[in-house]
Amino acid sequence: MYEGCKKYVPFQPIRLPDRQWPDRVIDRAPVWCSVDLRDGNQALIDPMNLEEKLLFFQTLVDIGFKEIEIGFPSASETEYEILRTLIERNLIPDDVTIQVLVQARPHLIQRTFEAIRGAKNVIVHFYNSTSTLQRKVVFRTDMQGVIDIAVEGAKLIKRLTDEEVKKSGANIRFEYSPESFSGTEIDNAVLICEKVMEVLQPTPENKLILNLPNTVEGSTPNCYADQIEYFCRHIKNRDSVVISLHPHNDRGTATAATELGLMAGAERVEGTLFGNGERTGNADIMVVAMNMYSQGVDPGLDFSHIREIREVYEKCTKMKVHERHPYAGDLVFTAFSGSHQDAIKKGFDYMAESGTQYWEVPYLPINPADVGREYEPIIRINSQSGKGGAAFVMQQSFGYELPKAMHPEFGSMVKAACDEAGRELKPEEIFSIFQREYLQVYSPFNLKKYKLYEENDISGNTLVHFEGILRFGHEDHPISASGNGPISAFFRAIAGVGITDFKFISYSEHAISAGEDSKAVSYIHLTAPDGSDVFGVGIDHNISLASIKGIICAINRAAEHHANAHSQS
Repeated sequence: MYEGCKKYVPFQPIRLPDRQWPDRVIDRAPVWCSVDLRDGNQALIDPMNLEEKLLFFQTLVDIGFKEIEIGFPSASETEYEILRTLIERNLIPDDVTIQVLVQARPHLIQRTFEAIRGAKNVIVHFYNSTSTLQRKVVFRTDMQGVIDIAVEGAKLIKRLTDEEVKKSGANIRFEYSPESFSGTEIDNAVLICEKVMEVLQPTPENKLILNLPNTVEGSTPNCYADQIEYFCRHIKNRDSVVISLHPHNDRGTATAATELGLMAGAERVEGTLFGNGERTGNADIMVVAMNMYSQGVDPGLDFSHIREIREVYEKCTKMKVHERHPYAGDLVFTAFSGSHQDAIKKGFDYMAESGTQYWEVPYLPINPADVGREYEPIIRINSQSGKGGAAFVMQQSFGYELPKAMHPEFGSMVKAACDEAGRELKPEEIFSIFQREYLQVYSPFNLKKYKLYEENDISGNTLVHFEGILRFGHEDHPISASGNGPISAFFRAIAGVGITDFKFISYSEHAISAGEDSKAVSYIHLTAPDGSDVFGVGIDHNISLASIKGIICAINRAAEHHANAHSQS
């Protein structure tokens, strides 16, 4: 197998020792042109029908695309019909330019101009292949032969445009693609584009789009960037052309090629949503745009409702967006790793505490809410999850803010349940474990009645008095005592019935609902008679009684653990 690689000819990069693009940054959005309805559509097993194309077109408009390639109207009656429907139903907004693709062949160009009749703003995009391989294998001609094809096509398009503008006043612009640009000798690519420019006579006020496709990605993306920078430096009348990118993803680096191409001087990008397109697809405009967004650059496209956009895409294309697809996949804002979960939780805590104006949460490059995903759980729990993950789910999904000292204990319970189930746990399952372990613990000690009130001692100091009935050992035991607070009063009361070996460590509390029906939850940390840490949770409308319930919970859990350990020994 390894010897088989010798049959592939490696890409020969151009010499550009003084390249400037590595030191540049992307600080503004390019002109975006969606080619979903043409390049994306032609790559589908079942191309979109009329209704699906109309739905997809409206979605692209809603996202904010101002240039949309509709299709190849000279290729089939279906493509022709879709364009005519958009025009005749007046479905194209005045600020949106439709783009039509056509080979530089006379009869196809004639048919294309019939299809665009009545449109207000149109880009006529014509092309012919120029690469060394295509010239040798497909066309069997030299460079002059492909230049002649492009020039003759440009002449016909110029003449038909002049006629149409004179009749209708339509705004018709031109775009030329030396197809397989990245596989064409760079000076030949410059030459053929300049020959087309001589025919179309672009000006700074009426620019020609020169689209430079990475039709088959054949090199690392830096080589494509070198080609773009070289082209921008050497093309005549640079101020009269718009340099456009059209990267494909054969090597899996279309996003990188697009970004480096923009750094190299391009001003426009053609691509698709979610990277649909021939073979491995086109550049994913959504990813490139959201990458800009994550760097503080407004991409000029609205992906704030990515789920709805994805639903339209999947409905119309019959394809699925992968779970790991950047920004849009089901799992991309999900952390399974324990250390990641802990860092995310701390990031959210820091955001809340600091009031920072910046997004500063580890492992989340953007706020999920910015793409309409604020209501989905950020952390999901499986056997790889850490101690903080389960606590974060309890906080985010149910409003329980478990103290940090309690995280290892609860996290180990959840992890054991994951191991037993052999899968991740849903938030409801995690809450069920919490209820079973902390909220539904009623024995061996059951506090049946309780009352708290204040009283003054002989010195006039205010004390808290506790009275109640504690059932254990199949009997009811009256208990009562005073202390300087509810917790001390309760500990003194239970000491009267022999419960004396627990040491109070700490407690924390918070409200778990708002309004008149709000309840308080109290978390109690004790040291059990055997020296181990034990936690209890209590809930009540009265925060003092919630603390007392938490103490009983902790004592019951310690007794249960002791009984289990004794039975196993």
